[in-house]
Amino acid sequence: MRIAIVCYPTFGGSGVVATELGIALAGRGHEVHFITYKQPVRLELLNSRIHFHEVHVPEYPLFHYQPYELALSSKLVDTIKLYGIELLHVHYAIPHAYAGYMAKKMLEEEGIYIPMITTLHGTDITLVGKHPFYKPAVTFSINKSDVVTSVSAALKEETLKLFNIEKEIEVIPNFIDITNYDTEFTDCQRSLMAEDDERIITHISNFRKVKRIPDVIRIFHGISKEIPARLIMVGEGPEKEDAEMLCDKLGIKNKVVFLGNSNEIDRILCFSDLFLLPSETESFGLAALEAMINRVAVISSNTGGIPEVNKHGVTGFMSDVGDIGDMVKNALHILKDDQVLEEFKQNAYKEASRFDIKHILPLYEAVYEKAYKANYKSSI
Repeated sequence: MRIAIVCYPTFGGSGVVATELGIALAGRGHEVHFITYKQPVRLELLNSRIHFHEVHVPEYPLFHYQPYELALSSKLVDTIKLYGIELLHVHYAIPHAYAGYMAKKMLEEEGIYIPMITTLHGTDITLVGKHPFYKPAVTFSINKSDVVTSVSAALKEETLKLFNIEKEIEVIPNFIDITNYDTEFTDCQRSLMAEDDERIITHISNFRKVKRIPDVIRIFHGISKEIPARLIMVGEGPEKEDAEMLCDKLGIKNKVVFLGNSNEIDRILCFSDLFLLPSETESFGLAALEAMINRVAVISSNTGGIPEVNKHGVTGFMSDVGDIGDMVKNALHILKDDQVLEEFKQNAYKEASRFDIKHILPLYEAVYEKAYKANYKSSI
């Protein structure tokens, strides 16, 4: 099948999932075309079944903000016609589903009918989408999609609560490709990041307010009072500068390393003992899943889709949002005893293995087949 994928080409979860999905689909023999404004960060190598088409937005003085969705819908029309695309899969409701629907209608004027799958990832629903300015467009775009999927049951419930949705939403969870996470690095070089007696704690995110970055710092501060430890902060975002200042204020600046964005997450996680995810909300918790497949225990909040990934008392622990004291207590329970830590690490890997792409990819292929057949019948 010839499939067009639209996503954000960034370090965020939706872009990562869309890219990994496209790569896996190509591995199964599908022809995949990525359409976005920049080559996705994890799309390192193109091959005969993977293609990238850049969306250019011409500068025009009349527009205060350049109309990306207009450029995207036009690019979709051109690409679908030129390459005989059979199915369109858009990740994120805004603006991708909206642009996708416009492309569908333009193509129908020429007798071309193409099904559109919309995958909801999180902030397109819980943050941006529910804003009064965007809510009508989001509702319209979801309802006009041929098939709608959600990355967690929690996000599905939130979508149905916030919007007047007439479509059935199918839950297909996020995934990881186990083959990409070989933690047996001979050059792991743990000693470069910490002393032999120090536990290594990691946080990876886009450093937005929803991630509760100050909580990450304060949890680590509590841990470091009890045991030798080092904190590795991976990512960039608006909360990073304040986080650095908080570390200085708490007197732990020399124990915290800010690495910025990285394409070597598995190398960072290979020497980590604990992962912190105290978010205000998470539609799924992909960062936690990536930690778990690298045999890293997780301390998290119990919000959104996180309980569908992190199993309390098995792969780590969950606490109420903002309960720093409880998170510190649970972290120390895991970290103080080598045997306990090893048990949580192995449990984390075992649970994460359930989300291997080999289990999830067939679910997407089944959805594609259903949408394609339904679209074919309606176009006759």
